[in-house]
Amino acid sequence: QVQLVESGGGLVQPGGSLRLSCAASGFTLDYYAIGWFRQAPGREREGVSCISSSDGSTYYAHSVKGRFTISRDNAKNTVFLQMNSLKPEDTGVYYCAGRVWPPPMQEMCIRTGRENYDYWGQGTQVTVSS
Repeated sequence: QVQLVESGGGLVQPGGSLRLSCAASGFTLDYYAIGWFRQAPGREREGVSCISSSDGSTYYAHSVKGRFTISRDNAKNTVFLQMNSLKPEDTGVYYCAGRVWPPPMQEMCIRTGRENYDYWGQGTQVTVSS
């Protein structure tokens, strides 16, 4: 089955860490730029971070810069999102999405509609609460 599968979400206390994974099944991620998006109840979907396929360039939303790190391991066909110093406002469903021939990463990350991507995962819940 050709798809992206997220994992690694869960319940964590404020200040804690989680590492999300986005694994490709049925295709290779080598040529795909990957973005992480999140959506909380009652809020618009937000682009969190994006990473290119070619030069490894990245983009981070202002709200997560300095706390989150995106990386990719093409040998494992997986993209990661390391999330540190988590805050309650980081709570939401996190999705990964991939596309070929992407725009620059900052522009890609503001395109939050599914129609902009070739693949879109099912999401993983992240809850930051004491």
